[in-house]
Amino acid sequence: MKSKRLYSGLMALGLACTLIFQTPVLAAEETAEMQTSSISTNSISGWPQGPDITSTAAMIMEDSTQTTVYAKNMDQVLYPGATAKVMTTLLTLENAQLSDQVTMTATGVSGVTDGGANISAQLDEVFTVEQCLYAIMLASANDVALQIAEQIGGSVDGFVQMMNNRAVELGCTNTVFTNPTGLPDENQHTTAHDMALITKAAIDNESFRTIAETTSYTIPATNVSGGERVLTNNFSMLNNTNASYYQYCLGGREGYTEASGSTLVCGAEKNGVSLIAVILQGASGTTAAEAVSLLNYGFDNFQLLSLGDNDFDMASGGNVFVPNGTTADALTTQDGEVQDGQYNRQFLFNGTPVGTAVMSVTSPEEDTAVIEASTQNLTNAQDYTVSHTSVPYFVIGGIGLLLLLLILFRIVKVAKS
Repeated sequence: MKSKRLYSGLMALGLACTLIFQTPVLAAEETAEMQTSSISTNSISGWPQGPDITSTAAMIMEDSTQTTVYAKNMDQVLYPGATAKVMTTLLTLENAQLSDQVTMTATGVSGVTDGGANISAQLDEVFTVEQCLYAIMLASANDVALQIAEQIGGSVDGFVQMMNNRAVELGCTNTVFTNPTGLPDENQHTTAHDMALITKAAIDNESFRTIAETTSYTIPATNVSGGERVLTNNFSMLNNTNASYYQYCLGGREGYTEASGSTLVCGAEKNGVSLIAVILQGASGTTAAEAVSLLNYGFDNFQLLSLGDNDFDMASGGNVFVPNGTTADALTTQDGEVQDGQYNRQFLFNGTPVGTAVMSVTSPEEDTAVIEASTQNLTNAQDYTVSHTSVPYFVIGGIGLLLLLLILFRIVKVAKS
């Protein structure tokens, strides 16, 4: 037991040191080294072996249980690229109404000439928040992202602080945003794990899904523009003419800069199962195909299993995402501390978390009350049986038998005639 505790302590110390000293991978030699590292989920006993990919980091997470289905360097600190716009869009949806008006200022218009994607927004041009979010998610418009940030946060810096606060609320531990566009900044970084948490929150937002999965959207003529803008979603997994088209895709965002490489996040749903995919620091033109491969791996090799059908102490949850063919008796549990009559139960597959449930605590007094009530009900039933004669039942049975004989006699007579 002491050796196990010592080993756990050393592992925790090593992990802490790793997290403290991680920095974004910039050099080509370091990138090549990270690409050759192992896929951590492949080392789980009994876990289906996931495909290798060329991108530096990746993660597949099941939405409802937050089970890590596939992980390659999921805690490696890297640049987010355009995937940062997922947080920009989510934060806007949580802090503004779609009908709110947004007027372009010098802040937003500066995004037209910053070298990134834009919709050529003009000074004093007015859009609705809804139009702005379609521009951000479909066209990756930096000019609009900057203006949205200024309006909601009071300034771009104020909005960035909101982005970082929200990331912490979602459980992110290695994410720092410095702008709402994802354009290169040596201080802006994230991890595949953190981006999976952010993408999950976005995919769980109905308005985000509606926007993200739209293939085409038209912004009508504004107070400044002379005509409408037709936006086409440039996310390759939604384009049915693209080799990486994925019919189960719920939408996402991808992008490329020299600093970040190719980055991609998305959600997908098939047969009632929702998966989140994150690919970071890939080669240009490869991340979508790798995301499709990893999503197929998740859908084809795992299943959702419900454990709460016969457990009356389970208040909520109780679903697990496990390899195909796994049964409940193959899982172990780990219970948390009791608070307000409830506690969290974590389900484990060979030591790997695959789902949770909220359990209710039944006190000994409640158990006694249930037993006493059951005993009393049984006694009442016995008393009822004793106090009621069985004669009427014989009478009813006799009448029924007589009727049956009469019917049979009639059938035979008709048949003979």
